[in-house]
Amino acid sequence: MDVGLKRELEEKVRSGERLTREDGIALYESDDLAWLGGLAHEVRTRKNGDVVHFNVNRHLNMTNVCTASCAYCSFQRKPGEKDAYTMRIEEAVKLAKAMEGENLTELHIVNGLHPNLPWRYYPRSLRELKAALPRVSLKAFTATEIHHFETISGMSASGILDELIDAGLESLTGGGAEIFDWEVRQHIVDHRTHWEDWSRIHRLAHEKGLKTPCTMLYGHIEEPRHRVDHVLRLRELQDETGGFQVFIPLRYQHDFVDVQDGKVRNRLQARTQMATGAEALKTFAVSRLLFDNVPHVKVFWVMHGVQTAQLALQHGADDMDGSVVEYKITHDADNFGTPNKLTREDLLDLIRDAGFRPVERNTRYEIIREYEGPDPERRESPQPMRV
Repeated sequence: MDVGLKRELEEKVRSGERLTREDGIALYESDDLAWLGGLAHEVRTRKNGDVVHFNVNRHLNMTNVCTASCAYCSFQRKPGEKDAYTMRIEEAVKLAKAMEGENLTELHIVNGLHPNLPWRYYPRSLRELKAALPRVSLKAFTATEIHHFETISGMSASGILDELIDAGLESLTGGGAEIFDWEVRQHIVDHRTHWEDWSRIHRLAHEKGLKTPCTMLYGHIEEPRHRVDHVLRLRELQDETGGFQVFIPLRYQHDFVDVQDGKVRNRLQARTQMATGAEALKTFAVSRLLFDNVPHVKVFWVMHGVQTAQLALQHGADDMDGSVVEYKITHDADNFGTPNKLTREDLLDLIRDAGFRPVERNTRYEIIREYEGPDPERRESPQPMRV
């Protein structure tokens, strides 16, 4: 990138002028990651100071049986497969109750698109989970699942959301977004929920007072221009509704685990390479710079590895997700070393080690507790990138 264009982009960012599609593509073409990260860090510091948010959450996947066979997915199973499972609601409640320790604040629920479970299974599961864990927020279901519920129930998404909210739903999850551009999407997604329905359902959720996350699956067959298009679609919807709290870039995973038993469910990996750490950091930085109207950018450490997640905090991210314990959707694919669990103390140490001040939040990004940051008197203590 020539010096003149760099200066022009810097001036735009520092004056608060909105970046264009062409600007986003130019940022991805830059090979100066230090400059790019520094610019994104300026924006994250302006929005969130020296804070890194985290929450104490658990993931619950009540079934991995799915009618879809998305090309990138290692989680889905077909009925009758040896490791296919569907929990009875009582089983799900028992498992969630066992996760309650350590002052759990959020339960994150995503499932396959089960061909036979009745619609009533889903609101009933939320009611019983909420009764068992009344102080825990229920962040549940992707827009793809809500679209599936329309099919199996004959109800509208509006009516479905009303019933789920009444049962205890506090937020949708951000999944099912992947890459919206049809040039890519037609090769990776095997269900009916595309941009039109995904955006329709999140718009409805926002109209009903829910705040939701939004995501992007990157590092497979898409190109940088598709990532820019994806973010700009979400940015436009955010202009309209203001309902997105956080943007989460998700790193595409190869199917290492299933290779060991001879089953390769990921049909993309023969022609793809997973994103490098540098590509991940560039994606966080460009996303932070383009997505000027969303308050937070989250790094999901399970998909990026702990060290890359720490570095992402210097490249635009201000949220390090949660303690998780079990995340089958990723760990059913990769085997590259991310732990199943980080405790609250682990997260505090990682955030301080990256040079930031930890702040524990809930699902609505309300502050639960603020913690001390790194000791500024220690010479070896890490500090955030200077701006």
